[in-house]
Amino acid sequence: MNKILSVALAFAGLITAAGPAIAQNAEAGKAHYATCVACHGDNAQGNQALSAPRLNHLDPIYIAAQLDKFRSGIRGGEGASATAMQMAPMAAILPDAQAVQDVAAYIAGLTSEQSAATLEGDVTVGGDYYNQFCGACHGGGALGNLSLNSPRLAGGDDWYLQAQLLAFRSGQRGSHPKDITGRQMRAMAVVLPDEQAVKDVVVYLHGLGQ
Repeated sequence: MNKILSVALAFAGLITAAGPAIAQNAEAGKAHYATCVACHGDNAQGNQALSAPRLNHLDPIYIAAQLDKFRSGIRGGEGASATAMQMAPMAAILPDAQAVQDVAAYIAGLTSEQSAATLEGDVTVGGDYYNQFCGACHGGGALGNLSLNSPRLAGGDDWYLQAQLLAFRSGQRGSHPKDITGRQMRAMAVVLPDEQAVKDVVVYLHGLGQ
């Protein structure tokens, strides 16, 4: 078996995805989302000028998981990027676990067009890297796999995907000892040989569309 795939599956075997234990109420989440609108937009379409990514293409379970990481300090703590540090106190405004689940459900129910491409790269090379290193977890169409805790990547902002891959590679993300899924992703991100490879993968992902 390909060594990289073996590593990915070994990590995935340690992680099990489970649905939220709390029932989600998207209507209640609308009120909580009012805090997020200034940066992420009315429809969670994102705003590159504010380093706020599109969110509405993501599954609610992933949105909630990331909010929990920000609230607990697993993301956005010491050594994190400036934008992650800005997000941590915003997530902390959510009063409890119910609010996290509700706002995640509300965000996932919003819609917007995919953002325009901002990067240039080699789509063919990027596709080869993706299929070799990423597809086993994120799927052939980058639609994600909840059983492997792998989020959807198709439809994401290219600038944000690039920033996150670079953050994983540098250790700004995925280094916290409690970030099991982040450590999994960090191990895979560092396999890409250089920053051009990162850009090529991201260009490929953006081309997959919504």
